[in-house]
Amino acid sequence: MLQPPPIVLSFSANDSSGGAGIQADILTLASMGCHPLSVITAITVQDTAGVDDIMALDPRWVTDQARAVLEDMPVHVFKIGMLGSVEIIAAIAEVISDYPDIPLVLDPVLNSARGDEFASEDMVTAMRELLLPQATIITPNSMEARRLAQDEDDDEVLDLDQCGGRLLHMGCDYVLITGTHENSPQVINTLYAAAGIVRSDAWQRLTGSYHGSGCTLASAIAATLANGLPVAEGVYEAQEYTWQALKAGFHPGMGQYLPDRLFWARNEHDAEEGDKLDVASGN
Repeated sequence: MLQPPPIVLSFSANDSSGGAGIQADILTLASMGCHPLSVITAITVQDTAGVDDIMALDPRWVTDQARAVLEDMPVHVFKIGMLGSVEIIAAIAEVISDYPDIPLVLDPVLNSARGDEFASEDMVTAMRELLLPQATIITPNSMEARRLAQDEDDDEVLDLDQCGGRLLHMGCDYVLITGTHENSPQVINTLYAAAGIVRSDAWQRLTGSYHGSGCTLASAIAATLANGLPVAEGVYEAQEYTWQALKAGFHPGMGQYLPDRLFWARNEHDAEEGDKLDVASGN
């Protein structure tokens, strides 16, 4: 019998457009050789342009979804995305606390690219207190990092190194702050640990706006960890995968581009078709 793929359990909201949320997680994890398990935290009304409404599920439903699969299958990594309510954050924190040896990738989804707010201040506080201390790695963009790290007594906006230090002090092992929203020629993504900066990677800034890029990156990190890579190497491989998915992105609707998380399959298909043409032409 073949070795089964590593299993990743994702907690996130439904996105009917397939661009972000649980659908993005499933596509990314499967594309990177994992078997995805999904726990729905909320139902959203959204398209590629933005989110119009959110209905958070009863936290008991979230708990029951997770317990059912955790009692049935061995999970290698947890991944957390959009949550929906303080009560859901507390429910998930309680579930994962029973599995302290399973790595946790936390994508603190606070806003959409359009600016739709997904997390109240009470939810931000709950993330800080209940989820960050259990996280192996968190993956905020620069705006999310500042909101999570900023203190009421701060007179000035924190720089990203300060944010990284404060978030680590809240209890997570690693912080990857992405620089998509920064005013820089390239996108700089920096991985922090207690000893300081572990790595800093620069990526060509692509034109256009993408729906689900953060979900893709966090899920890709979860996949690399589930496949046995150490954190620093896994973070780089996940960035490479995400950048390629964005570069191959497509524009199916009236809003943002969607990452093509199966870009590698399409590339292989194109190469095979080219080989067939070469054979047919006698080249």
